[in-house]
Amino acid sequence: MIEITVNNRNIQAEEGLSILEACLQNDIYIPNLCFLKGMDHPPASCRLCFVEIEGAKAPETSCNRAIEDKMVIRTDTPEVRGLQRSALQLLLSVHDVDCGHCVANKRCELQKIAKFLKVGLKPKHLEQLAGKTDPLEVYPALFYFQNRCVLCGRCIHVCGTRNGRPLMAFAKRGFHTEISFYRKDDNTGHDCLQCLSCVEACPVGALMGKGREV
Repeated sequence: MIEITVNNRNIQAEEGLSILEACLQNDIYIPNLCFLKGMDHPPASCRLCFVEIEGAKAPETSCNRAIEDKMVIRTDTPEVRGLQRSALQLLLSVHDVDCGHCVANKRCELQKIAKFLKVGLKPKHLEQLAGKTDPLEVYPALFYFQNRCVLCGRCIHVCGTRNGRPLMAFAKRGFHTEISFYRKDDNTGHDCLQCLSCVEACPVGALMGKGREV
């Protein structure tokens, strides 16, 4: 175990943990979307988990920075909060905010983070770029709501971990990036129906097992 200081509080954590893991294990919340426990190389794609580290020139993402003994960290400075709010607002500008009709309503990570950061779910100063689209039917087991997806990559990670290789991947680039699904054979849909790990991992209701209300 090593000792670090977070927000003037001394905590002990296991060597090798990331800053994010160490903080979450000690009930210090840092907003995050793309991290899952067990990831060897978190993508840091959501840009929400910034912290300030004493001696560093600029805030760093906490999911892919390992703790070091006697490290001094701040999770709540004005600069950190500014970066987090900007990242969240950009995500919301390309997200179909229709909570009342979403299966993830009241357990959605975006709602949790928005409440924590005191950010409205519909930023008024940014153009709303997410249009209304019908869900994509994926195999016999899944629906994919592209306009809800935050491209966190959790689904790809858990699918690959469980199956040895993922049955989905990122496709296209920029604002057109989406999740693409491999259509292998007739057994793929059956296997997905027995698994649904991607649905459980999705933080925003972008993936939904069939049989649930759309």
